[in-house]
Amino acid sequence: MKTNVLGVQYDNVTMAEALDTARALLQRPEASYCVTPNAEMAYEALHDESFRAILNEASLVLPDGAGVVLGAKILKTPLKEKVAGIDFAANLLGVLEETGGRLYLLGGKPGIAELAAENMKKTHPKLCICGTADGYFDTEKEQRIIEDINEKKPDLLFVCLGFPKQELWIDTHKHELGAKVCMGIGGSLDVFAGTVKRAPVGFQKLGLEWLYRLIKQPSRFVRMLALPKFGFTVLLHGKQYLEK
Repeated sequence: MKTNVLGVQYDNVTMAEALDTARALLQRPEASYCVTPNAEMAYEALHDESFRAILNEASLVLPDGAGVVLGAKILKTPLKEKVAGIDFAANLLGVLEETGGRLYLLGGKPGIAELAAENMKKTHPKLCICGTADGYFDTEKEQRIIEDINEKKPDLLFVCLGFPKQELWIDTHKHELGAKVCMGIGGSLDVFAGTVKRAPVGFQKLGLEWLYRLIKQPSRFVRMLALPKFGFTVLLHGKQYLEK
């Protein structure tokens, strides 16, 4: 069941239901991808039709962020709950550990993917991380990375290039990648690596992770302006997108 929030078609699922869908996707022979649009991404998609199409064509579109959940509530098409991308990614590690699936990490600064892999193995000792590559590549190196991914045959590929670059990259290469499921997780790789701290639980419960990130990184202020713009657009024009 889909819920339209400013043109982005979210799957109206709980975390448990999202994981059940992911398990099914990991068993399919054909490739698929998951996206986790927050309010910032949804606002970008509102003004970029091609980016919106990439999001809506995903096999799983999860509401990452309190802003999206609040927007759906205002539009009287409530979502069951927020399904944060980082939590979904963390839970997928357990799914792979249970099923014997393979994970490949792509993105971040040099060394970050390796650090993340080490920490993931500490919490999930039986997890198979079959390969890593940083997110700094030219066309030649990119081709080598794609060849490495296909050689390692991961069941799940985390692409951590930041939005919209990671979604565009997945869309461009989805038919040549050997992974069963691709998913963009942005800066979550730094959290897994331990180089960036996630907002305290109190901020998470109040839906104020964005405020914590802004406090820690004031340079994000311009990007954060998308959040109030998203809210105002929902209030003023949200209803018209339900009809599209």
